[in-house]
Amino acid sequence: MPLFLTVDDMRIDKYLKVSRLIKRRTVAHDAAEEERIFLNGKAAKPSAQVKAGDEILIRFGNSEMKVRVLSTPEHVTKDGASALYEVISQ
Repeated sequence: MPLFLTVDDMRIDKYLKVSRLIKRRTVAHDAAEEERIFLNGKAAKPSAQVKAGDEILIRFGNSEMKVRVLSTPEHVTKDGASALYEVISQ
């Protein structure tokens, strides 16, 4: 039995919140609007669809974090959030 129910794809702003890469969905939405979120090498709009295998680059001030999406569940516990992605570079 899976740990969580996954969906085929999810909005990037919601994924960043569910995975706890960004604490609030509104912050994720604003970051995407300001072109600080990149999906597979292209600037992502807040409504961009994320699926397993995609790569997300997040720019935080002077630092960057690149992750690979492993799954896109609707809900996940705090402890399970880090299982949703794999850090490629930090």
